[in-house]
Amino acid sequence: MKKLFKLESSKSFLNKPKKTQELILLILSILSEFGIPMDNTPRRLERMALAFLACGDVKSIQELDDIKDENDGYSVKTRDIIKFINKYFDENISSGSYDDIRRKDLKLLTISGIILHSNPNTATNDSTRGYMVNPLYAGLIRKYRNKDWNKLVSEKLGELEPLETLLSRERNINKIHVRISGSIELSFSQGNHNELQKSIIEEFLPRFGYGAELYYFGDTSNKYLFLENEKLMELNFLRYHTTNYLI
Repeated sequence: MKKLFKLESSKSFLNKPKKTQELILLILSILSEFGIPMDNTPRRLERMALAFLACGDVKSIQELDDIKDENDGYSVKTRDIIKFINKYFDENISSGSYDDIRRKDLKLLTISGIILHSNPNTATNDSTRGYMVNPLYAGLIRKYRNKDWNKLVSEKLGELEPLETLLSRERNINKIHVRISGSIELSFSQGNHNELQKSIIEEFLPRFGYGAELYYFGDTSNKYLFLENEKLMELNFLRYHTTNYLI
């Protein structure tokens, strides 16, 4: 089942013990069978595998038989994942890189439902949010040695929506919709800051703005989500340089 996934070009991978390399390759093979695309960089694939192992409290191939999941009440926060990876997999990831764990290493795994949120109603960047393995996938992993494992995976996951469909839906789910005017409606991600922006735009300005017009606001994923650059340049608030806006 195990494939290289071009990890032979990853210096960090090659510096790891042989048993760790085998575990990473096995996890990537399993995730590939679950439908996770493997067209990312070798380092990003390695990081995804390590983050998954942390969510299941797995440190060796033997421990895959006892991988922990939601039913065990086991979940880890992004900072816990960094500590786990550094401790057991010869990494030195900065404690300040916790946002990369959520935005990059766990992104496809959470969208596909392989990794679950302990509290899906919290903001995406909430540091108290925990991550845990979906029992459906954990059950399949415990049986990965079975001769007919691929057939079992197809039977269990055959009716689930493909990741491509989930990715498309994820772009629009849990968005905050803000109406700028009668003809302009924008959407941005969940979060207390964006909820406040929505209230200011839709509630405060119409009542207390005395005709004030909105020329700019940004989202965490797009800081130029709404920008009236010509009007801002007229007011000398903004200078336009080729592809960069400088305010």
